Amino acid sequence: MNIYPLTFTPQLRDYIWGGRNLEKLYHRELPPGNIAESWEISGHPTAATVVERGVWAGQSLPQVLLALGEKLVGTRAQWALKRHKFPLLVKLLDANRNLSVQVHPRDEYALAHENGELGKTEMWYVLHAEPGAQVIFGVKKGVTPDSFRRAIENNTLETQLHYLPVKAGDAIFVEAGSVHALLKGTVVAEIQQNSDVTYRVYDWGRLGADGKPRPLHVRQALEVINFNQVEPAAVTPKLVAQADGITRAEISRCDYFVVEKVSLAAGAVYRGETDGSTMEIWGTVSGTCELSATDGDSVLLPTIRFCLVPAAQGEFSITAKEKSTMLRAYLP
Repeated sequence: MNIYPLTFTPQLRDYIWGGRNLEKLYHRELPPGNIAESWEISGHPTAATVVERGVWAGQSLPQVLLALGEKLVGTRAQWALKRHKFPLLVKLLDANRNLSVQVHPRDEYALAHENGELGKTEMWYVLHAEPGAQVIFGVKKGVTPDSFRRAIENNTLETQLHYLPVKAGDAIFVEAGSVHALLKGTVVAEIQQNSDVTYRVYDWGRLGADGKPRPLHVRQALEVINFNQVEPAAVTPKLVAQADGITRAEISRCDYFVVEKVSLAAGAVYRGETDGSTMEIWGTVSGTCELSATDGDSVLLPTIRFCLVPAAQGEFSITAKEKSTMLRAYLP
């Protein structure tokens, strides 16, 4: 009764760079104002998501984790269970304006300097990109820590940054230490470590909602930036399997998560199983799919809807109601 596919009520964030694209493009019901982020599956105390249905309805993800532990996240998540943390965080981001240029630390630095918080490695899957859209990702050839520092002081940082053109369907692996920024005209799904540590180095000279410049974290950023990440590219998908109208390609792999892009022809049925080693997170990024457990419990997953399949779930299936693309995330 207490193990079933879990869906959550998203937590919305109204940062100054947000817009209305989650409503315009995906028919999400939004409150008034600019919506920058929708935290779809979150155990972070800043904005924990709440289960929508079943016996856990009304309970937050941290509460479910406390009750189910390994049955929810799997034996591979011992590092997270010891910290009483859900391992991953899934977001949607609507960059109606440029985000700040920023960097996230690795675990070692964050644990030492951020009150026990973890670092933040993440990946982006581009859902929508306006013509000519770009992101900032890494540094230009020839950039050094000294030239980067001087450019911050001289307000010429843009000359140091690598601009990467993007289109819908691109995947970008943003390892901790990467200088990065989503730029206006992009909407992405983000799968990341369960952390919210961000060091801003540049914010385009704008003011926050309080009329003051948002704080920068230049010293910390310079200590954690990977200056060897020179003009990196988007991920080249690695084919995993192709049969019966289903194509699986790996688009990110690291110590914290593996993400696959799963393309399904209309009517195709994917059959999976969680054997206790890891949970799985499935999200539809185009089309409509239905995820069903063997006991008959099912949940409809239209475009930009995510579902958490517990590690103790066992067998489940996903049926494509139309030609669809999904993201599958699990613990390595």
